Formats: sequence, C-alpha cells, structure tokens
Amino acid sequence: MSRHIYHNGSGFRDPTAAKAILKTDRRNKYGNRKTERDGIVFDSKKEADRYTELLLLQRAGHITGLQRQVRYELIPAFGDERAVFYFADFVYIDSESGKTIVEDVKSVATKKDKAYILKRKYFKWKYRDVEFMEV
Repeated sequence: MSRHIYHNGSGFRDPTAAKAILKTDRRNKYGNRKTERDGIVFDSKKEADRYTELLLLQRAGHITGLQRQVRYELIPAFGDERAVFYFADFVYIDSESGKTIVEDVKSVATKKDKAYILKRKYFKWKYRDVEFMEV
C-alpha cells in the first residue's frame, strides 16, 4: 500500500504520516516554530531562549517566583459575552525592587498586531502596579 497523504475534508488518508509532517513544520501566522526545551513547548525559539535566561537569573537570586503563561482577566464576562484574558509569557518578582514583572516575548511583527496592542493597553491600564516588559 502506498503512503498517500492528502486531506479529504474529513481527515488525512494516512494519519500517521500526516502527523509526522504537521509536527515537524508547524509555524504560526508570524512564521515562528514551536520549540521544546526541558519538556516544555514554547511558541518560539526566542521565547524558549528567554525562559533559559530567566531560569539562570532565578538561580543567581536576581528574580524569584518565575511562572509561565499566567492568565490575567482584562474584561469580565457579562450577559452572553465571554471574559477577555491576556496570557503573560513570564511573570516573576524582581529581587532588588520587589516589583512584579510581566514579560511578553514578541517579534517586531507581533508588536504591530492590533489585537495584541489593545490587550497590552488594557493590561497596563488595569494592572498599574505590575511592570510590563516586551522582550
């Protein structure tokens, strides 16, 4: 039996081969590839690299409480509308200042995305006691 791979509307004819192809070359709308590091899947190599840097800063005592993908509510649910959330790439406490830092790893293209800009503005307005950084 030959291994033809095509999408027929309801799925791939050979799902095993299709999974392998999709898994090796998955890119998002900005061209980033998912990257795995330490068993964690990141949205980009840049995000994975930043995580490694932050782990080193935490080990050195410069930051504490490093967390990934922390959810912040921007607009609560009301009526038949669902709540709107912002997911921070990284959140940690700066050991020197004691401030909570929210970091978002963004490419130049993503920084221009209108939905992202709006969420960033809502976040900065609602969570004024948190320092927001784009990396």
